[in-house]
Amino acid sequence: MPNRKILCAVVFAGSLMWPIVGCKHTAASESAVAPRAVDPLKVALTPELAKSISVGKPQWQDVTTEEKVAARVETDASRLARIGSPIDGRITQMLVFEGQHVRRGQALAMLHSSALSDAQFSFIKAASQQTLARQSATRAEQLVKSDVIGSAELERRQAEVLQTSAEVTALRSQLRGLGMSDQAVTQLESSRRINSDYAITASIAGTVIERKVTIGQVVQPADPAFLVADLSNLWLVAEVPEEQSGSLYLGKTVIATVPAVPHEPVTGKLSFVSPVVNPDTRTVQARMDLPNLKGLFKPEMLASMTFESRPRRGLTIPGTAVVRENNKDCAFVKTGSGEFLMREVELGPEIAGRRLVISGLTDQDNIALDGAFHLNNKRKQDLVKGAE
Repeated sequence: MPNRKILCAVVFAGSLMWPIVGCKHTAASESAVAPRAVDPLKVALTPELAKSISVGKPQWQDVTTEEKVAARVETDASRLARIGSPIDGRITQMLVFEGQHVRRGQALAMLHSSALSDAQFSFIKAASQQTLARQSATRAEQLVKSDVIGSAELERRQAEVLQTSAEVTALRSQLRGLGMSDQAVTQLESSRRINSDYAITASIAGTVIERKVTIGQVVQPADPAFLVADLSNLWLVAEVPEEQSGSLYLGKTVIATVPAVPHEPVTGKLSFVSPVVNPDTRTVQARMDLPNLKGLFKPEMLASMTFESRPRRGLTIPGTAVVRENNKDCAFVKTGSGEFLMREVELGPEIAGRRLVISGLTDQDNIALDGAFHLNNKRKQDLVKGAE
């Protein structure tokens, strides 16, 4: 009887322990099949992947960076002419308008000037007095030879010739200053016909880019009437920030881009670098010549100018060591455990196949110099497998 009680107690105790053992077994099973946590930035190097990877350290070398600044297209000041009237008058006829190409000496507008007619009248009067004075001096020479008059009278008449000649010369110069050609002055002297109409003519060949007068307008000598420019050559002008201007010099090669004419490459050399800094903008003006034989470029177009900075010592890595992830540059750094860790880095632009390291790496880091793309693919595959 006692043995039966003991047996029942053992059976009862065993029944109580069974759920506990079952729970432990279930927990152990679940622990065995739980996925291992995967570091999203690490990737293990397999023997097969190692064939595509080369490892090394970033290198110090002299590097140049590309500086890009805003620019604009301007007219070449040496091929630009502000044309006006040297005399005051009223515009009577317009002969050209904006956009027209004109030749040198071509009439742009006609005006009527009373000042011109007054100057012509004074010249004709002085020329007539000069002729009379010469004739009088010639007769006086004959009379002196005949003892009709004395030599003092001859000298007086010769002095009148000199005086009238000086007046004619002065008035001739005045007419030239008013815009009359030598041929026109000579014709006026011979014909004695006053013409108060004056033609405003182009001083250079080019395109009329601005007109400031209309018919009936009264103009003064200081008033510009037309702006004519030879657009076959233009200027590309940039305002370079003071801190970037140290590498600028005459003859430096620059590359420009004009968004309005994207298919036309522009390369040239700096023809001017300002010797002073603009105190208001803290910039240095630089410009290059822009040939425009096709007429594609126009003044005031927006542009950009790119040039290389001065060489400086910098830490660089090859472009094959860089991958883009989440719109950021990254490199793979080898760790002591034989794995690679993807690290975000800040890099400069690519020059000759290498990137300047701004931050994120040192010259002691071992990185994947070649094959970073394959490492990144392996890292992504590991993430997908770890999520399954």
